[in-house]
Amino acid sequence: MPFEYRDLGAESDLRGRSGLIVMGGPQSANDPLPSLDAEIRLISQAIQTGIPVLGICLGSQLIAKALGARVYRNPEKEIGWFPIHFTEAAQNDPLFSGIPSPTTFFHWHGETFDLPSGAEWLAYSDRCKHQAYRYPGNVCGIQFHPEITPPMVEDWCAQPVNCGDVADLPGPIDPYAADTAALACRVLTGWLRESKLV
Repeated sequence: MPFEYRDLGAESDLRGRSGLIVMGGPQSANDPLPSLDAEIRLISQAIQTGIPVLGICLGSQLIAKALGARVYRNPEKEIGWFPIHFTEAAQNDPLFSGIPSPTTFFHWHGETFDLPSGAEWLAYSDRCKHQAYRYPGNVCGIQFHPEITPPMVEDWCAQPVNCGDVADLPGPIDPYAADTAALACRVLTGWLRESKLV
C-alpha cells in the first residue's frame, strides 16, 4: 500500500488520501504553533469527511483536541516501559482484541486528555487513565507507543530535546526491556483492515 510521509508543519491536504496517521513529537498539543493549528484542522477535516485517523502519543492528544476534549498536564510524566491494561471494550476492538491485559508498552509523555465525547475508552495505565480510545469512523487514539523499537529508544534518549526528561528519571531506560514489534504490527494491521486499506 503506498503512503506519503509529511513532517509537522508541511503543507498538506487530504485530496486522494484514504487514511491519516498522526505520530508523536516533543510539542504540547496546547503550544501556540501555526503548524499544530494546521494539523488539528487537517484531523478535523479527516473526521468530518469520514477518512480513518490513527494517532500515536501527541497524535492521540491532537485528535482528542480536534474532537473538543481538553488536553492537559498529567499528574506525572510517564517515560519508559510500563504495563497497559485494556478495558472490557478493548476485548472486541479490531486493534487490541486478543492482546493480554496487562501488556508492557513504551511510554514517553507528560500530558494527557479527557476522553472525547462519543469515544469508547479502551486502555489505561497506573499513571494515566486515558491510554487508548476509539471514536466513530475508525478514529483511534493511542497514548502509549506500540511502534517503538530498541534503536528508537536509544535515539530518543540521546536527543537534546529529551535530555531533561532522561535526567529526571531514577535510572537509565533499558531499550531492550520489552519487544513489542509483533504487537505493533498487529495494532497497525488491525487499523488498516478496519479502514479497508488492506
